[in-house]
Amino acid sequence: MNLAEKVAALPLSPGVYLMKDGLGHIIYVGKAKQLKKRVQSYFYNAKGHSPKVKQLVRNIRDLDYKLTDTEFEAFMLECQLIKEIKPMYNKKMKNPLAYSYIVIRTDTAYRQLAVTYDPAEYGDSLYFGPYTSRSTVERAVQGIKESQRILCSTPHARNALCLNHSLGLCLGMCGGGEALERYEGIIDSVAGLLNGNDPRILKELQQRMDLAAENFEFETAAKYRDYCTAVRSLLQKEKVIGFTEQNKNIVVLEPMQEQVLKLILIRGSEILDRARLDAGQMNAEQLSGIIQSAVKDSFSKPPHGEPGEISRHKLDEAQIIYSYLTGSSGSYSVIPQEWLEAGDGAAVAEAVRALLGGYFEAAPAKQQ
Repeated sequence: MNLAEKVAALPLSPGVYLMKDGLGHIIYVGKAKQLKKRVQSYFYNAKGHSPKVKQLVRNIRDLDYKLTDTEFEAFMLECQLIKEIKPMYNKKMKNPLAYSYIVIRTDTAYRQLAVTYDPAEYGDSLYFGPYTSRSTVERAVQGIKESQRILCSTPHARNALCLNHSLGLCLGMCGGGEALERYEGIIDSVAGLLNGNDPRILKELQQRMDLAAENFEFETAAKYRDYCTAVRSLLQKEKVIGFTEQNKNIVVLEPMQEQVLKLILIRGSEILDRARLDAGQMNAEQLSGIIQSAVKDSFSKPPHGEPGEISRHKLDEAQIIYSYLTGSSGSYSVIPQEWLEAGDGAAVAEAVRALLGGYFEAAPAKQQ
């Protein structure tokens, strides 16, 4: 079967596709809700493809695929295979150096906001991230510095005002005194913003955007719109990291077809177990019993590692899980580890019953 025949024979099912070159090496791994439509898109309407995709397509000579029950599992399998195989074109299309951190440096005369690839570059400074897009990070930092007038052109100087001060871009912390005190307060606000508990800077960016639009200054409005978008993206990523760092025990029910559903048990960013459940062959009590048993088996052992630690290599999986859980494609419940350690079967049973109730209430809408 040649490549065109293989593409034509692909199913309209969730899964992962593995593109191969003439030597049989896997050069790209991707995921899809409908394999056939996604893979066909590489070979049609090629004019709209980026140069990297066009180069990939020129080198495809064969393909394999792996089916999954759900789109969510396809996303997770893609992450796993990319990590294991390290295909050439996945590296080209997503540079691993794109993982960046925002740092509030404490190793300087006064604290400074910077961007780095290395979360240990500036010693015991305050780091935020990792973030997957360097350009988004730099745009957000630029917007924060510009809107707060902390865009100093000589950040290592003391008691000498910089050129940007005369341009209105620096409030004068480089000259010391009262301006430096105001600057330190702004840096505290930046830390609060990135921690997710002080939205004042984001609100100010939005106000600047709205004011520029009202004054028909559309280029300025567009600039601040981009700054707002970048900052929101960073805050979303911090939510993902915070959610995953807590190593929560998560029970997920995802619809497959008709009365078949998928049970997925997750801790942090790791899938511990999964199973198909046929709701048409069991009553609610039987379903609840199976799920409770799976919960106890999978989550009985306490989490490994210290809370608050997350490798940058887990960030993609964490993003998938967080987006899935906060979306509308499935129902989920969090089972506190304390319940399991205390043997509180009643609390677990109640959480599972509530999960099943929510699933069956939402299932008709999801299947329409």
